[in-house]
Amino acid sequence: MQLDPYLMFDGTCEAAFNFYRQCLGGEIVMMSRYGEAPGEGMPGCNPDHIMHARLEFDGRVLMASDNHPDYPYEGIKGCSMSLNVASIGEAERVFNALSENGKVSMPLQETFWAVRFAMFEDRFGVPWMVNCEKAG
Repeated sequence: MQLDPYLMFDGTCEAAFNFYRQCLGGEIVMMSRYGEAPGEGMPGCNPDHIMHARLEFDGRVLMASDNHPDYPYEGIKGCSMSLNVASIGEAERVFNALSENGKVSMPLQETFWAVRFAMFEDRFGVPWMVNCEKAG
C-alpha cells in the first residue's frame, strides 16, 4: 500500500506543479485539463484549469488538481507536506527553492531531532516542512 498526497488549488495547479518540478526535480507525467474530459467535459469548470496532475520525483509522487467550482476552495489546512532529505546541503537547497516568495514560520535551523528543520508556506499557500534528521 502507498499513501500519496493530493493537493487542491484554486486555479494555480499548473503554475504550482511547474514550480515544484523546478524545485524538486523529476517529471510531470500527467497534466490534464477539465476541457479534455470526454463527452461534454466538466460543466461549470474552467476548461483550462487542471483536472489532474502527477509529478514523480526521487521515488515519490505528488498529485493535484484545481478545485471543482461546486466545492468552494478553502485553502490547505490542517496538514503539511513533509520532505525528509539526506543532507544539510539538500535541506538548504530545497528550503531556499520552495520558500522563495512564501511565508516562513520557522527558518531552517538545527533542532534536538534534526540537523536542519524548517516550516513554511510556499507562494501557492501550501504548508511544507523540510527535515534532515540527525544520524541515529
